Amino acid sequence: MWYVTNQKPGVSALGLQNALGLGSYRTAWSWLHKLRRAMVRPGRDRLSGLVELDEIWIGGEHPGQTGRGALGKTMVLVAAQEVQTGRIGRIRLRRIVDGSSGAINVAVPLCIEPGATIRTDGWTGYSDLPALGYRRIVARKGGAVGEDALPLVNRVASLLKRWLLGTHQGAVRLSHLDYYLDEFTFRFNRRTSRSRGLLFYRLAQQAMTLGPWTQADIRRSRTE
Repeated sequence: MWYVTNQKPGVSALGLQNALGLGSYRTAWSWLHKLRRAMVRPGRDRLSGLVELDEIWIGGEHPGQTGRGALGKTMVLVAAQEVQTGRIGRIRLRRIVDGSSGAINVAVPLCIEPGATIRTDGWTGYSDLPALGYRRIVARKGGAVGEDALPLVNRVASLLKRWLLGTHQGAVRLSHLDYYLDEFTFRFNRRTSRSRGLLFYRLAQQAMTLGPWTQADIRRSRTE
């Protein structure tokens, strides 16, 4: 746990295997996934205040497939809390089956407190947010060339994709993506912590509150 929390960008299973001198890659892989599960605190607080919301695609390139209807990729809902103008507070990442209002209506209340103000683009999948108890602001691009209507979520999305490609060399199975999203969220939300020891303490504390988790549990997709 100390090695995992002490590495600011995280560590791959191969890196952990080499660092600890393990004979089995599978052992390192299983240990990391168990720790990633412990990075989510049961009953953690949802985001509140002003929250930016958008969906992104995670996965390989598929020629000719673009937009929200692309195939062969996984959609992830990104929620970024704005603490000051242009500054990101906490985030939440959640895999969704598609960008329909049905999928969004289920995911948003799990991530964001009712009563929050949510800034989105003009996608119709967000149309039901007011009925769910949220105030919706539709962000629109201004006249400046290259202006980003949703800069917070796009910054998070860029960092997430860079982390998946850098730390894990893109070798992330989509069926296990949720575990990696949990780790990225854990690290991002504690990015300003000056003490690695506090991260270690928090991970150890949360790991002790969870029950056993077998390799069969890990291999099973969390969306099944």
